[in-house]
Amino acid sequence: MKSYQSIAILVLLLTLYGCDKYLDIQPKGRTLLTTVTDYEQWLNDPSLAVGFGAPSGYTMLFSDLVDVVNIPTPATSPAHLMYLWERQFSSDLNSAPLLWGEHYAKINHYNTVLLGIDRATGGTAAAKKRLKAEALLGRALEYFYLLNEYAQPYDGTTAAQDLAVPFVTSNDVTQVVPPRSTSAEIFQHIVDDIQKAIPDLPIDNTKDRLKGSVAAAYSVLARAYFYTGDYQEARKYAELALSNTQAVMLNLNAALPSSDLVGIRQDVIYGRFVLGNLTASLDFMRSFAQGDMRVRRLFLSLDNNTYDVRGATLFVPALVSPTLQYVNTGTSVQEMKLMIAEHAARNNELRTALQQLDELRSNRIAPASYTAFASTDQEAVLEQVLLERQHELGFSGLRWFDMRRLDREGRMGTIYRYDATGKVIATLEPHSNRYTLQIPLQVLSFNPGMSQNPL
Repeated sequence: MKSYQSIAILVLLLTLYGCDKYLDIQPKGRTLLTTVTDYEQWLNDPSLAVGFGAPSGYTMLFSDLVDVVNIPTPATSPAHLMYLWERQFSSDLNSAPLLWGEHYAKINHYNTVLLGIDRATGGTAAAKKRLKAEALLGRALEYFYLLNEYAQPYDGTTAAQDLAVPFVTSNDVTQVVPPRSTSAEIFQHIVDDIQKAIPDLPIDNTKDRLKGSVAAAYSVLARAYFYTGDYQEARKYAELALSNTQAVMLNLNAALPSSDLVGIRQDVIYGRFVLGNLTASLDFMRSFAQGDMRVRRLFLSLDNNTYDVRGATLFVPALVSPTLQYVNTGTSVQEMKLMIAEHAARNNELRTALQQLDELRSNRIAPASYTAFASTDQEAVLEQVLLERQHELGFSGLRWFDMRRLDREGRMGTIYRYDATGKVIATLEPHSNRYTLQIPLQVLSFNPGMSQNPL
């Protein structure tokens, strides 16, 4: 089982290094797809199950929860350049661009199904519809990531003018790249693809939660609306996801899963995975409550949990809880519950928000140490929900997206990067343009007419 996920990460890396130049996406290649079984196997490609930023989730390096102590100066590696929020991560025009190339490689894969499945032989009409729905949902998830990486943080008042990314529906790498669509257009494509997929998705994906289902579709819709700031719609779809799934929250006070497979982990609704391996910041570790089992289950502390030595606490579940070594960057029960809690807090429905918090925290904090959070102050409840998002989802790839949306509300201060001596070597100021990634140089070199994001 473990080898499957290792193979998946390797396959993705090999895919990215073989990307085509036109959009740095994987071409269809020489594989001839003729039967429904061929397309089924095509969608079983392990690379599609790997979370974005493989192998360990590159976007997490942008986060304020990470501290790379011994970073060289000047930084030269792509990972270190990402950590410092540099405008470009590689000047090698012959290399595949990080993130951008990965997302479009998968989109190309899904487009191949959408364009060819209706002509496939040997299967039922229902099977074709199911595979098409799977591809629509997978494509929507990739465009969600692209929208939240390469477009300005979503603002409903400007989304119809803000440029996002090209919406590619072809798998023909010889075609001219379409221009960048607006944020509003990409968001609508995401919603349309998912709504179109829902009627033909299976009800239950318990046997393989890396695959789509009705609940998976609702969970991605919830995530998409959440990051546009439409918390009411996000809550609606989060509730639909929870009411349509067999997934249940993992209790860290009980026995851990016997398998490291994300596809059968009980709390996963729509799974993707990366390997957990990052250094946590001291402030982040100090924010956990006493007895929080996430600290014990997921982090390796080399300073006896005193959190007074930079670089001494590692988010590396493989060394403390091997069956949790793979991080789910897809959707989960706890993500949906935190969406519900956040909308409730913002809407002053404090009882609901506190109930959702209690259901999560009671599964995370040892009973002997547990005290339910209680407050009648709306802002205090909202702050606690936001803190729990950090604790629960901080290394799932979502923290950077949370930072972007919260910065729009004035909730993000200046973030600093320090070298080993404590000297400031980079800053991310509130409302900085660096909250939006630059279009990679490799893409612009083959598409000189494509506009760049503001510096």
